Amino acid sequence: MQDRTIEAAAPGTGQALRYKVAGMDCPSCVGKIETALRRLPGASGVGLNHHSQILRLTLDEAVTPRATVEATIRGLGFGVEPADTIHIADGGGAVADGVAATEPRWWQTGRGRITILIAPLVGGGSLLSWLAPAVSEVALIPAALFGLAVFGRRAVRLARSGSPFSIEMLMSVATLGALLIGEAEEAAVVVLLFAIGELLEGVAAGTARSGIRALSALVPRTALLIEGENARAVPVEQLEVGQLVLVRPGDRVSADGVVEEGESDIDESPVTGESVPVAKAVGSPVFAGGINATGVLRVRVTRKASDNTIARIVQLVEEAQAAKSPTARWIERFSARYTPAVIAVSVLTVLVPPLAFGGDWHTWIYRGLALLLIGCPCALVLSTPAAIASGIAAGARRGLLIKGGAALEAIGKVRTIAFDKTGTLTLGQPRVTDLVPLDGNERTLLGLAATVENGSAHPLARAILERAAADGVPLRPARDRKAVPGRAVQAMVGGRLIEVGSPRHAVERGAAGSLPADTVAAFEAEGKTVAVVLADGRPVGLLALRDEPRPDAARGIAALRGLGVRSVMLTGDNRRTGQAVARTLGLEVEAELLPEDKLRAIAGLKGQGTVAMIGDGINDGPALAAADVGIAMGGGTDVALETADAALLGNRVEGVADLVTLSRATLANIHQNVAFALGLKAVFLVTTLFGITDLWLAILADTGATILVTLNALRLLRRKGASPAPAL
Repeated sequence: MQDRTIEAAAPGTGQALRYKVAGMDCPSCVGKIETALRRLPGASGVGLNHHSQILRLTLDEAVTPRATVEATIRGLGFGVEPADTIHIADGGGAVADGVAATEPRWWQTGRGRITILIAPLVGGGSLLSWLAPAVSEVALIPAALFGLAVFGRRAVRLARSGSPFSIEMLMSVATLGALLIGEAEEAAVVVLLFAIGELLEGVAAGTARSGIRALSALVPRTALLIEGENARAVPVEQLEVGQLVLVRPGDRVSADGVVEEGESDIDESPVTGESVPVAKAVGSPVFAGGINATGVLRVRVTRKASDNTIARIVQLVEEAQAAKSPTARWIERFSARYTPAVIAVSVLTVLVPPLAFGGDWHTWIYRGLALLLIGCPCALVLSTPAAIASGIAAGARRGLLIKGGAALEAIGKVRTIAFDKTGTLTLGQPRVTDLVPLDGNERTLLGLAATVENGSAHPLARAILERAAADGVPLRPARDRKAVPGRAVQAMVGGRLIEVGSPRHAVERGAAGSLPADTVAAFEAEGKTVAVVLADGRPVGLLALRDEPRPDAARGIAALRGLGVRSVMLTGDNRRTGQAVARTLGLEVEAELLPEDKLRAIAGLKGQGTVAMIGDGINDGPALAAADVGIAMGGGTDVALETADAALLGNRVEGVADLVTLSRATLANIHQNVAFALGLKAVFLVTTLFGITDLWLAILADTGATILVTLNALRLLRRKGASPAPAL
């Protein structure tokens, strides 16, 4: 296999390498590998993503060759291979951080093969014991010794690499102890159950990893590349930016691009989570993976396959899954003390009763060995990351991109959500509804406003420019354009200083006496935004614009209210316009806010509890950053994918309630997992001390709890939409 793992090389610092590591089934595996590799001379920057299975490190091969790294990982019982970059794996696999994502069958894994070898030894030994009772005491010793050789060797390597309290070590000590006190049958059953448990944990972990990778499988592997008058099938990874592709009715869109020819409806649910088809025409953006419903489209490619929206979502989600949440970090600190404490209790259980009270050595050694098996924290350590990973994957499937466990936890604890108005609660597509010239005619007024606003990306500016273009009003030469944030835009036009700003700005400029206040108030009472055009400080006309609320905005606010979350609109618009929109949607409003005022408003709301800010990801950066959770409205844009802590790719206000509900469901899942893991440990701790629990039940408690915690977390992947969830 060609090695393409070198990403960068700095003189004297080593090479950046990438590997795919197989066989990890919980975050404890990550810790074992990272601990071992950090002890190697010349290795630095070691990072391993449990979900994508990608290992990154920088290695100085003059000190430690990469073969040593690979041997170290294999010695710990994991598979490793260079992470080659591919697009989609054979058999329906998908991109996952640039590597093949196909999960091997259980019998193809190392753990599967070990289980297949141990099971016949245990079965054969049990049959021999039944047929020849005279050899029953030794019939199962081969199975126990084989398991001890496999897992004991791994335990020793883990101990040498810095992980002395691994489950392999605890299990090996328990198995060896059982053999020494004549409990060969117990030892063999412990080995078999441990092997089966590891195998099932691996299968469950593979199922969890496939949750987000299913997105990538939605992108077709071939595209119809247009060359002249013909179209031929080519692999999607060969598409280049600027090429034309053909998308027929029923086809999946093969690349991110822009429609060059044709009209159709496209189901973009793989990206946005919105199942209602979206009408597309010339100039409309399309995303790879969308399903073309009706017409034939010619699409100009704007992104390569490795950089399309779904690929970036997969990458961002896997990075988010790797980021530890506050609860996960707390549990890791707790588990680091838990296992040594249980080992200490095991030693005391073995020594104190026989030495202090004359207890039977065989009995208390047996109970101490059972306690060792309860000391593994796998289920506890996995309880939070498994739920977080499933929650993030479930959100991504519905167009809710969450950028890490910390954000996912925080969203469910939100008490107040602050909304920007334009482009968030409204469509962000205002239209000029009224022109009121105070000096001259409507065309002159519109021409001055459009000339000053030319080049601005603000939604109101676009509306004015669109109206000027529709009415055929030409733009004049202008110079010295500049913006006064939150107040106005100005430029020199025909030797006069022309400003387009709010009525508040006009008053500040001393134009209150010549401003038709009644007309302004009437427009604002109708929910319209009024822009005043000033020439050298004197009003020459008014423009009224209206931006309609999103169709689902009122439903989204109502859903949040039902969840016990307060909604507040923060807008720079005037108070009457803000109040008119707020009345329509049913939320509170703070209006006439400059950017710095929004920051102060967020700070005030944070004093009352956890606050989320929802904005368009362009103009609201400071407020998004100041809130406990920043959420961007984005529709698959770069801004939505890169800004804030979460993004609503479908541009649905109801998606905010979906986020809150998903977060609360995830938090509830975490609490269930932690309670189950700790509760089961506590029960078996007591039953073991009283001699009720056998060795095989102790190992079953550990592996069984790990499997059940994982399966409980996977329930989040089956969530369809927002349903009422209790406030936390």
